[in-house]
Amino acid sequence: MARQFTDEDDALLQELGVEVEAKPSSGRSARDERIIAGFEDIQRFVETHGRAPQHGEGRDIFERLYAVRLDRLRAQEDCRALLAPLDHQKLLEGSPLPSSATVPDDLDDDALLTLLGVEAEVPDIGELRHVRSVAEKREAEEIANRQKCEDFADFKPLFERVKRELKDGVRTALLFRKDAGFLKADITQGSFVILGGQMAYVAEIGDPIRAPNGEFDARMRVIYDNGTESNLLLRSLQRALYKDEAGRRISEPSAGPLFADTAEPEDLESGTIYVLRSKSDHPTVSASRELIHKIGVTGGAVERRFANARLEPTFLMADVEVVTTYKLFNINRVKLENLIHKVFGPARLNIEIMDRFGQPVTPREWFLVPLFVIDEAVERIKDGTITDFVYDPAAAALKHR
Repeated sequence: MARQFTDEDDALLQELGVEVEAKPSSGRSARDERIIAGFEDIQRFVETHGRAPQHGEGRDIFERLYAVRLDRLRAQEDCRALLAPLDHQKLLEGSPLPSSATVPDDLDDDALLTLLGVEAEVPDIGELRHVRSVAEKREAEEIANRQKCEDFADFKPLFERVKRELKDGVRTALLFRKDAGFLKADITQGSFVILGGQMAYVAEIGDPIRAPNGEFDARMRVIYDNGTESNLLLRSLQRALYKDEAGRRISEPSAGPLFADTAEPEDLESGTIYVLRSKSDHPTVSASRELIHKIGVTGGAVERRFANARLEPTFLMADVEVVTTYKLFNINRVKLENLIHKVFGPARLNIEIMDRFGQPVTPREWFLVPLFVIDEAVERIKDGTITDFVYDPAAAALKHR
């Protein structure tokens, strides 16, 4: 029988930093309230992990406990009827698994833990179904508690560079897919993420420590783009990113084979960068044919892109030849093309062509730039440094901005 708490008990709990929420008066029996509270624990697990709890000795003990509890709820018709209005995740539609078929219906959580081969660490002091654990409170405080970053001037250029690379398409802000998983190992020193609408940088990761559940964790120094920092655990950051619907991880500039002759099985081909040379007899083109190149990006076959070149002013109303191409993987084509044109903007060819209707047109994708500089630009896109450079026509070379 659960012990009733007195005012003195509540005061003691508050002194210990434990928050006790008052149960609303709903007219339900104490048993019904316990069933609902237990089901809400399972729902929170599903919200965090994106799946129902599962059985197995390799699973976290709380997951195993929730899995047994869910099977018991599924097996009892009165529980299903009570919880049906709350079951927005359709958890009760499954069938109990054989692993819990022999579990008696009247076992409490401590008895379940014993049955699973785990000794309860905390003695039962009552039905604290609505009490936030100390660990949960500590994790929330770690995310919320930040202090001024005294050496933020050292990190500010990093944030500015990454924001510029996101804008130019060199990096990508990736949504966390719970079904794909996101592990603490995915958070490494030098990683950038977006949490709570702010960009965060993992500046330091300390020595590994063993958490109470047996897993390894580590303290980190995390810098935020608003000039603050926090000292939190890998696990805390991982959980916070999962809970934040707007949370993102920022890709590395060289993540995956950006340009390659062949694609890895997990890569998605996005298109091709093409470099063309015109066969136009226009005087401007004829005078500098070896330097004038059209640089573009296409998602289809390159040849199909200029099949009717002699009819299109964007191709100078003349046939073209392919000088070189670069395969493109896992990147936004439009952003990349804009980035390339921005780098070579100072060398954009100023030429006016009459279309087949006699109207003047100024093409925008032709540049007076040697091929070896285009090759260098591609290499700098690969290593993520391209946003630091711009083409200098006088020197015929890429120069730091």
